[in-house]
Amino acid sequence: MRLYHGSIHNFYRSKGDYSMNLDINQDNLYLLLPSKVAWLADMLTTDKGIGIVDAMIEIYSSDTYRQLEDESTKMWHLGPVALYQDMTAGS
Repeated sequence: MRLYHGSIHNFYRSKGDYSMNLDINQDNLYLLLPSKVAWLADMLTTDKGIGIVDAMIEIYSSDTYRQLEDESTKMWHLGPVALYQDMTAGS
């Protein structure tokens, strides 16, 4: 594993903790959601010609987001295009 200045691996290595847990679980899933929401919002604003606030409202009120924020669905594995297709399938 190549370590870079400022990487999380360097942080834990400097603390002497070599047993860091990189598993995604319900307690840390929230770390992945902002980037996925940002991608979805960008696609919605471009595709539907709506504003960013309306896009965010549509995302956060969707069934797709409810499933995405539940780790047990494993939807966090999906990329932004697959999530967008899932979210807009009924449109």
